[in-house]
Amino acid sequence: MNTVPENLRYTRDHEWLSGEDEPAVGITAFAGEALGDIVYLELPPVGTVVTAGDPCGEVESTKSVSELYAPADGEIVAVNPAVAEDPSLVNADPYGQGWLFRLRLTGTPELLDAAEYAALIGAEASR
Repeated sequence: MNTVPENLRYTRDHEWLSGEDEPAVGITAFAGEALGDIVYLELPPVGTVVTAGDPCGEVESTKSVSELYAPADGEIVAVNPAVAEDPSLVNADPYGQGWLFRLRLTGTPELLDAAEYAALIGAEASR
């Protein structure tokens, strides 16, 4: 079973947010495992205004192409150049070097804590 870091908050779409004022955003280890080896990322450019739940990019793996959803309302203030160059970082270190972008929040997102997210992925894994 995946380790779910306690210091992050999560969406039901398997994105995570860090706790800073302009939080880093990424996809969870659970999502990375489900997708398989990630080979390409289409990330929103800096300055893009996003709305929680709306598509804001794509994640392409050896298995499929999936939409990346905005975890909260806000503006993209940074994109991780390392994952753009080497998308496999998302699989190798999803909660560290595999972050995707930073978001200046303009709303209060509805997020899950680590225990709630662990229960969600436990339920999904047992389907």
